[in-house]
Amino acid sequence: MNALKYGAFRPSRQDAVVFGRPWSEVGPEEIYRIGARRVFVLASTTLAGKSALEARVRSAVGERLCGFATGIRDHTPREDVITAAGRARAGDTDFIIAIGGGSVIDAAKLVCLCLAADIRDVEHLGTFAAAAHPSLPEHFPVRMAAIPTTLSGAEFTDFGGATDLKQNVKEAYAHPLMVPRFVVLDADITVHTPARLWLSTGIRALDHSVESICSAAGSPLSDATAVHSLKLLASGLRRTLIGPDDLEARLDSLTGAWLSTFGLQSGVPMGASHGIGHALGASAGVPHGETSCVMLPHVLRWNKAVNADRQRILSVALGDASADAGDLVEQLVESLGLPTRLRDVGVRREQFATIASSAFLDPWLKTNPRPVESPDTIMELLEAAW
Repeated sequence: MNALKYGAFRPSRQDAVVFGRPWSEVGPEEIYRIGARRVFVLASTTLAGKSALEARVRSAVGERLCGFATGIRDHTPREDVITAAGRARAGDTDFIIAIGGGSVIDAAKLVCLCLAADIRDVEHLGTFAAAAHPSLPEHFPVRMAAIPTTLSGAEFTDFGGATDLKQNVKEAYAHPLMVPRFVVLDADITVHTPARLWLSTGIRALDHSVESICSAAGSPLSDATAVHSLKLLASGLRRTLIGPDDLEARLDSLTGAWLSTFGLQSGVPMGASHGIGHALGASAGVPHGETSCVMLPHVLRWNKAVNADRQRILSVALGDASADAGDLVEQLVESLGLPTRLRDVGVRREQFATIASSAFLDPWLKTNPRPVESPDTIMELLEAAW
């Protein structure tokens, strides 16, 4: 007999998610609602270069804008967070808006932490990583909002990651007040996102839903939202591939990414795909979305020995109840023209031992449905994905 699922759902401290309207209208409305007077905007470098974004921000926010910055690199290096925090501090910021993907949104979360705890250098920031169990500030004088341009889902969670470039380790930071106060899902701003980034972060969102359903610690709400998320993402991503200007497909994908995070929002732990993905990002520079593309099918197949019943839910949601869930995910990835092997994303076999050792320390390896007893198991999964 299978063990009963257990868990709880705890709503986050997020005020609003506004969808289907232009960010340039919603942003000022929400700023006025919360009473922000000095707004600092942290934006994607790529987006800013393609869309005259700074001029649009200045027009929308007006005299309340106290600063606009770009320059956050992939995987959010600590150094970039400290630089952005210095600029926000210099502008006497009382609210931050992040416009971009997961790295930019995570950076904004950590800037809020830096301002709350008076963090001014990378070493001090590192002491606040989750593994260090620091004494966290109870009050955040500066909160943030997010306008996502990818499907990573960072905008819906109260944790974020930063990379220690000296150790090549991705660190987790968490605080209930790190969750964005409001989120604007505007499909139009996402048309500037590179196709591979959009589609691969969509698989990352799908990975949230998959590992949420497979977790023993889910809830009825997280299960229901995850199932609907899978349907929206599988359809929306395929339609976006065919028609990059299909705003309805883009909004469906954004909605799917939102729904994929209901488990994460309330503490449902992820599994080995996410844990190994963190190590692949920090140790080998693989983008988050692409780590899910190459690892999720193999993790599902390895886990099937202990959760075939949960994986059947995935298969139904993905349109073929008789098929293996890992195969269906891999077929979706292939249909989107995304990489399916580690060698396709630049990972070398000689890196496997380092990646496996790093991944084994990730907290989400410890909550994988099938126990991962040693780095050797991770090496097996990496070989399967090679």
